[in-house]
Amino acid sequence: MLTPIPPRIGLEICVDSAAGLLAAAENGADRIELCAALSEGGLTPSQGMMQMASNVSKPVRAMIRPRAGNFIYVGGELDIMRRDIEASAACGLEGVVLGCNDASGNLDEEAMAALVGHAHAFELKVTLHRSFDLVRDPEHALNVAADLRIDTILTSGLQNTALEGLELIAQLVQLARKTNVQIMAGSGVMPSTAAALIKRSGVSFVHASCRRPHSHSCESTAHLHMTPHRETDPMLIAQLRRALDALHDRKSVGVDA
Repeated sequence: MLTPIPPRIGLEICVDSAAGLLAAAENGADRIELCAALSEGGLTPSQGMMQMASNVSKPVRAMIRPRAGNFIYVGGELDIMRRDIEASAACGLEGVVLGCNDASGNLDEEAMAALVGHAHAFELKVTLHRSFDLVRDPEHALNVAADLRIDTILTSGLQNTALEGLELIAQLVQLARKTNVQIMAGSGVMPSTAAALIKRSGVSFVHASCRRPHSHSCESTAHLHMTPHRETDPMLIAQLRRALDALHDRKSVGVDA
């Protein structure tokens, strides 16, 4: 089946540092996911980082995740998430990124409704992150997101990488056309994989971290057993942007049925 290429393939870059924030804003990101501790999959950024992000020229959405580990939140954790949503709004960010699951892996619809409703009360947009990739019934989860007026779902098609999940991502793109939800493919997105991902899934927005090992030695902190630091690579962002833009030379792309 043929799918028209959108005027611009959207690129979201996730960052967890001041340098990464600027690198994303200056090298081709259309939107930025602001986090702390990407080594843990991304946690809620500090208020100082949120305030800095409010000064960049690109839309920014803050990760709302109070701790590492699973996405099962109760009691005080949900209160923290509500306060972090309020902080995102106070700093003038475009939106937030969140997700809640129940013990079976499906979306915790009650918790999601409360948090998304709170975000909308502050006129924030909402991305459902890869907690979506834990669900048993992705079509139902998509419908839940649509009912909650979540505008974006980040997914790898329930697989480790977006390329591995291409078949489901393509199905979700088709299903999402009946809703106001945009499917954004993420995990393992690189300049070398971007073309195949777009051609075969039909997504119009992709998500990447574009990181590399930090250029400075970590020997001074090795004895503290700290995780080796990785940093956002401006050149890799620019290369990914060019790979996406190169697709505009074609009128349409084939999508595997």
